[in-house]
Amino acid sequence: MHSTIVRGQNVFGFFTTVCFVVAALIAASDLLAPRTPKATVAVKDLQVVRGRPHYYSTKKEEYAIIRFSLSADLSSLFSWNTKQVFVYVSASWPNSTLGDAGKGEMVNEAVIWDTIITNPSADHLQNIGPAAMKKLVRSTKGKTIDPSRGKLELKNQKAKYQITSPDGKLAETDNMVLKLHYNVQPWVGVLTWTPQIEFGSWKKVKGGISKAFKLPAIKAKKVVEKKSA
Repeated sequence: MHSTIVRGQNVFGFFTTVCFVVAALIAASDLLAPRTPKATVAVKDLQVVRGRPHYYSTKKEEYAIIRFSLSADLSSLFSWNTKQVFVYVSASWPNSTLGDAGKGEMVNEAVIWDTIITNPSADHLQNIGPAAMKKLVRSTKGKTIDPSRGKLELKNQKAKYQITSPDGKLAETDNMVLKLHYNVQPWVGVLTWTPQIEFGSWKKVKGGISKAFKLPAIKAKKVVEKKSA
């Protein structure tokens, strides 16, 4: 006869096995849902400044401030297993210190803007005020999946983060582009990032990259001459 402890262990082991199998099936179901994101990114304003990009910076360096427009439809990333989607825009540019060897290779990349889009069932995870939370919950009441959550329309958006370079020089950097990325965080399963290749019904982001541009030179300070008496 098995003791009570052994029987409890057998029941617990069977329970965990069933939970693992169910979780695996839920995670695998994401592969059946098509993902066809598309986006358009355009640069609106560029500025290069010399100074301390952050209050904790120890030295002055060149940093870029970018304004951009973004039109994205990421609604296909939301399924019944989607918890939230982390969206971010990065700036990529080749490393000038590599010379011709690094020409065309986007070896430098910096995030300039990001946001989190939650599914209605995960709205309670957002760090917003009570009034905004009530409005958000009321607008999505009864909806399990809200396609409008994945649609972004930003015009002349100022970057959240300034761009700096390891060598401290950034003015007149050429062949820079902006790219849209995302990270899907499911309720059950693994995190999935922006695919570099198409896999089944999961497609690469259609568009999602701006035209190459060049950063301007640092504006020289105007010297005001004093009028002679």
